[in-house]
Amino acid sequence: MEVLFAAALGVLTFCGVYLILRARTFPVVLGLTLLSHAVNLFLFGMGRLTLEAPPIIGASSHHADPLPQALVLTAIVIGFAMTAFVVVLALRAAVELRSDHVDGVDPDEDWRP
Repeated sequence: MEVLFAAALGVLTFCGVYLILRARTFPVVLGLTLLSHAVNLFLFGMGRLTLEAPPIIGASSHHADPLPQALVLTAIVIGFAMTAFVVVLALRAAVELRSDHVDGVDPDEDWRP
């Protein structure tokens, strides 16, 4: 199970970094989203996942740590707000610059300052 978890974390991180390094704005937004999902999985993994254990101390002999769950829940909300904000910024830049490139310049065009 740990190998599958580590592989999923690695694939999400790799795909997120690859998409962030692209020259278009929407793959960058998708890469940021994938990277935030990878961070959420990393936080869950650091909290030592336990199956069928309540997050309440004293309810059973062993309990789940509620702190990673709270951190991931907060990170999901913040990630959703950040993604919505970045999508609006990307749409605004695409309309104003008439280009989807990160720097606003199409590499096929001759551009001189």
